[in-house]
Amino acid sequence: FQARVFQRFAQADGADTRQKGGTGLGLSITKSLVEEHGGRIGFETAAGEGTTFIVDLPLVQG
Repeated sequence: FQARVFQRFAQADGADTRQKGGTGLGLSITKSLVEEHGGRIGFETAAGEGTTFIVDLPLVQG
């Protein structure tokens, strides 16, 4: 799943009986917005501990 986490409609649990709702669009939209602003998004995951998402955006001075 990690290889496709930012793809549209990607869900960790694709079963019809899954406990969590959602369309699988959130991370795809977030990635698009971050990249449109010249940034990067990534994640670190540890089994049994969870996942941390990291967003880097450039600082614009005006």
